[in-house]
Amino acid sequence: MKQPKGSSSISTSTNRTAGSGSKVTKKGLATQKAQKLKRVREMLASKKSEARQEPQTGSGGDLPRGVSKADTVNKPSGASKGSPQQTGLSTLQKKMQQKLKGARFRWINEAMYTETGAHTFKMVQADPSIFEEYHQGFAAQVQKWPVNPVDIFIGQLQGRSRAVVADLGCGEAALSAAVGAQHTVHSFDLVAHNERITACNIADVPLPDESVDVAIFSLALMGTDFIKFVREASRILRTGGELKIAEVVSRIAD
Repeated sequence: MKQPKGSSSISTSTNRTAGSGSKVTKKGLATQKAQKLKRVREMLASKKSEARQEPQTGSGGDLPRGVSKADTVNKPSGASKGSPQQTGLSTLQKKMQQKLKGARFRWINEAMYTETGAHTFKMVQADPSIFEEYHQGFAAQVQKWPVNPVDIFIGQLQGRSRAVVADLGCGEAALSAAVGAQHTVHSFDLVAHNERITACNIADVPLPDESVDVAIFSLALMGTDFIKFVREASRILRTGGELKIAEVVSRIAD
C-alpha cells in the first residue's frame, strides 16, 4: 500500500519481525533483544530457585546435583511411625533384601563346606564381615528349627558334674554363656565374635593333649578336611572323655 504524502516510510510497529514483511526500526530491534534477554534471565533464575528447593520423594523429577535418590528415600518428612518411609525401605524392598541376604548366606555356607578349614580361616580373617553375615543367616535358619542342638548340649552339661569342655566351631559361644559358670568351657571358631572365643582353625586348637573331658561339634564339621577336626578332638580328649557331634545326616557317610 502506498504511504500518504509527508508520512514516514519506516514502520514504528514493534509487534512484527522483519521477516513478516514489515520493516523494523533500530529502536524496535533493541527493545526485542532486551525482552528476550529478560526472559532468558527469568528462566535461569527460575531454574536456580528449583535447584535450591528440597527434593520431594516420589515427584519423579530430576534431583539437584549432590542429592541421591537414597537421600530422598531415607530422609522423608512427615513419615508416620512404622511406615515403610521411616525405615527407608518399602515392603517389596525389604523382601528383596531378605532374599539377597539368604543368597549370600547360602554362598558362604557352600564355600565353607567345599574348602579346607585352613583356607576358610584365612578367608574370614581377611574379611571378618563374611563370618558376621554367615552367622546372621545361620541365626535366621535356627529360628525355623523345632530344636537347636546347642540347647540339647547345654541341657546335658547342666545335669553333670564339673568338667572341662571344648566347644569346637562355637559360633557366638552360646554354650559357654549358658554353662560357663558351672564348667570350664574353651570356645573356638574362625572369628572371635566376643571375649569368650578364641579364633583359630579348629583342626589346630591351642590346647594340650588330653586336656578336656568333653569335645563338642554342633553343626561345625564344615570343610573338605573335617576329619582333621575330629582327629584334633581326639588329641585333646582325656582317656574316657566324651565326643558329642550334632550334624546333618547328609554329612555323615555310612
